[in-house]
Amino acid sequence: MSAGSNLRSADQFLCSICLDVFTDPVSTPCGHNFCKTCITHHWDDNVLYKCPICQEMFYTRPQLKVNTFIREMVSEFRREAQQKSSSSSSEQQAAEPGEVPCDVCTGTRLKALKSCLVCLLSYCETHLEPHLTASRLKRHQLVEPVENLEDRICTKHNKPLELFCKTDQTCVCTLCPVLDHKNHEFVPLREEYEGKKAELQKTEAEIQQMIQKRRLKIQEIRASLKISNDAADREKAEGVQVFTDLKESVERRLKEFMKEVEDKQKTTEKQAEDFIKDLEQEICELKKRSSEVEQLSRSEDHLHLLQRFSSLEDAPPTKNWTEVRVHPPSYEGTVVRAVEQLEKNLREKMKKLLEADVTLDPDTAHPELVLSDDGKQVYDGGVKKNLPDNPERFSTCHSVLGKQSFSSGRFYFEVQVKGKTDWTLGVARESINRKGGITASPQNGYWTVILRNGNEYAALAGPPVRLHPSSPPEKLGVFVDYEEGLVSFHDVDAAALLYSFTGCSFREKLHPYFNPDLNGGGKNSAPLIICPVNQTV
Repeated sequence: MSAGSNLRSADQFLCSICLDVFTDPVSTPCGHNFCKTCITHHWDDNVLYKCPICQEMFYTRPQLKVNTFIREMVSEFRREAQQKSSSSSSEQQAAEPGEVPCDVCTGTRLKALKSCLVCLLSYCETHLEPHLTASRLKRHQLVEPVENLEDRICTKHNKPLELFCKTDQTCVCTLCPVLDHKNHEFVPLREEYEGKKAELQKTEAEIQQMIQKRRLKIQEIRASLKISNDAADREKAEGVQVFTDLKESVERRLKEFMKEVEDKQKTTEKQAEDFIKDLEQEICELKKRSSEVEQLSRSEDHLHLLQRFSSLEDAPPTKNWTEVRVHPPSYEGTVVRAVEQLEKNLREKMKKLLEADVTLDPDTAHPELVLSDDGKQVYDGGVKKNLPDNPERFSTCHSVLGKQSFSSGRFYFEVQVKGKTDWTLGVARESINRKGGITASPQNGYWTVILRNGNEYAALAGPPVRLHPSSPPEKLGVFVDYEEGLVSFHDVDAAALLYSFTGCSFREKLHPYFNPDLNGGGKNSAPLIICPVNQTV
């Protein structure tokens, strides 16, 4: 066997109790190996006979025999280690800052390989050799190099700290239980070490779990932030479009307003110009007659004056301008009408902007519900269809959700309820219970309004709130503002608010919710119809 292979498997020759190379190695029935002295002392200190490694219980103390094969392997390993020590001692490195130096080296102090808890000294590879070969030193407890070895010695009895006092929660030597800690509970350091190590591992697992939860929370927050950013981008894009349309609409209405005023003004100007033209024409003719009259009046010819007088006596054909007026056009209400038309256009654009294109999700529909091909109508067919009972499907309540979900912003949809005696409408959380009986309330994730018996309206606010519309609504509008926590219901035709849920805390996706209720022998056979917002059904 080569020295290289021995050294590569050096851990195979270390006793897990003393952490040193085996001395008289023995094997337990479970197959683990220890120094004979180490396992003997270990079992002497314990009532139960357990394997220190796998904790297997032996009901009778096993009879241990030296494992000659392992002993020969250990002897070969020691020889190879000594040869390596002698050939590489010149190659050992000096202790660097932060490393434990050898306490025996003179001059340059080499890096310590082990510390002895009996000698209270640390040894480099060369000076450690006696502890590996001398039978008396083999019994010493070697550990990984540590500083301040005196801290591992009982200050009262000058002995190694080998026990743990569970009563006082402190490390003690073998004399402390007799002299200073009478009637206290003691365990070997290793046993307490294993217990504390298990606790630390548990604590570490809990810390890692806490870290993981916080990482998941970071992911959740980042996801929410992304949703928020995406919503902000969409909102800005929609806002730019709306205000661009609004600007164009304002400019268009301004042009129409200006044209209306200018057309009226041009009509008035044309009328005034025509009047002025006629007046100027008459003035011209009157001036001509005045000149003729003046010349005739100066004539000394009696005959000529009398002959011309009869032709000038008749007044020229002129209008009676006494009642003629140029009436300024009336502009009253022109601005008001222009603004009203602008407001109407704006309302239509806002309504169109908020409108959600809702369609029914057949995967959620109760088996007795009948959905139209376009996913816009639903009614109770009275016959239960053979459909897969998937987790999304309502099993007892005659309900169906909208395919679309909303987790930010505002949305609005309208539903025709004309001709029905019973229905439930609103929105619901994505995580609602869909199996068995359902109590619709905000606490259970439902924000709904209902009709029962043809004339009993209520908002299921838990407890329900009775509603008293002025007339039975034929079309219901549902408006949701996710960030404001608002769900409001409107009578579309009467333009009246029926009820608002306010201060809602939405933490997940919302879906439109529809329940056309039972057919009722044909009395409630009319469907619920999702209507386009700008179209009258």
